[in-house]
Amino acid sequence: CGHCKKLAPEFEKAAGRLKGIVQLAKVDCTANSETCGRFGVTGYPTLKIFRSGKDSAPYDGPRSAGIYNYMTKQTGPDSLHLKSKEDLQNFVNNYDASIVVFSGTDAPRLDEFLKAAGLLREQFRFAHITELQSVLLFRPPRLANAFEDSVVVFTDYLTISSLRRFIRDNYGLCPHMTMENRDRLRVRDLLTAYYDLDYHHNVRGSNYWRNVMKVASKYSGRGLIFSVANKRDFQAELEDDYGLGTADGGELPFVTIRTKLGHKYTMREEFRRDGQSLERFLEDYFAGRLKRYIRSEPVQVVVAESFDDIVNDPNKDVLIQFYSPSCPHCKKLEPVYRELAETLYSDPNVVVAKMNAVNNDVPLGYDVQFPTIYFAPVGKKDDPGARELKDFLKFLKQEASHNLVLPGFKEEL
Repeated sequence: CGHCKKLAPEFEKAAGRLKGIVQLAKVDCTANSETCGRFGVTGYPTLKIFRSGKDSAPYDGPRSAGIYNYMTKQTGPDSLHLKSKEDLQNFVNNYDASIVVFSGTDAPRLDEFLKAAGLLREQFRFAHITELQSVLLFRPPRLANAFEDSVVVFTDYLTISSLRRFIRDNYGLCPHMTMENRDRLRVRDLLTAYYDLDYHHNVRGSNYWRNVMKVASKYSGRGLIFSVANKRDFQAELEDDYGLGTADGGELPFVTIRTKLGHKYTMREEFRRDGQSLERFLEDYFAGRLKRYIRSEPVQVVVAESFDDIVNDPNKDVLIQFYSPSCPHCKKLEPVYRELAETLYSDPNVVVAKMNAVNNDVPLGYDVQFPTIYFAPVGKKDDPGARELKDFLKFLKQEASHNLVLPGFKEEL
């Protein structure tokens, strides 16, 4: 396996650095097929995380030098046991949000909380303390403001799904969007102000432009959430998705809206600190007066809400790729898949699309691993299994309902 050979040196390096902290092990599935089959291994390499001898979760981190950092975060308990008020204060005074359960003597409640912590530990910080009976979400102190409470009380019946929903609904009026949490925020319609934000070295300067809070508080409850982000971190995305270059705004923030359906809007008026230009932008958005920013993209992005409209369009032959943002095979396939889309772009009857299958529910009837590609002409869904441009084109030429329009492409296919 070529991917296994590529991973091997990085895996060995990480094993050396993690010695005494996390045990890294490997299984030769050729010689131990029964063991690999027992844990559902079908592709190589597959990485899994085991805790206390049990298959805990799939490894969804980087497969390079980042293995060390990712696995370091996996060490320790899912939820930290706090034994004093001083422990609590130190825990919540953190760069990120903190979720704490005060379990008292309610063992079942604590057990359910710990299960949720085990599933969500990669995204959030959890702790428990045996005083009172409550679950509290402490927002990051760096994002404290006059428009919302710094602590939110969980009032629902405690289950894994209700706790996940509680955290999702209480990011705050204007959370800090990063490359790590952007997909979680973008499950809803999202406005983002991008500027030179740096909460590690310049908290005061970062909060100077965070006056979107004033406007966010006015428009909360209307189906749009707000966020701020570092312009440098998202520079490529701003250029590719919105046509915004670094010279366009100078030191002023860029403001965009991205809906959960993938519709994009940009604020063209200069951002003003008094918030009035932002208010005008929002009034136009809610009134339906804004023109969507549409960049001609060869690969259409599909989300759960738009799947039927795009993939099941009765008048289109659709090639749909299901992928994971962290999957190395998906990343390797991306340039080939994009090249295929560009080759077919002039054909009005063919759509080449992709869907993030981690952050969207996969429709019934699609058996998905990463990456998985289905061809969906009218009344038929099939997986071509090809991975090279010429293989995709040959398959489409055989299966499409009409002759492909391939300008500049040799007929030898």
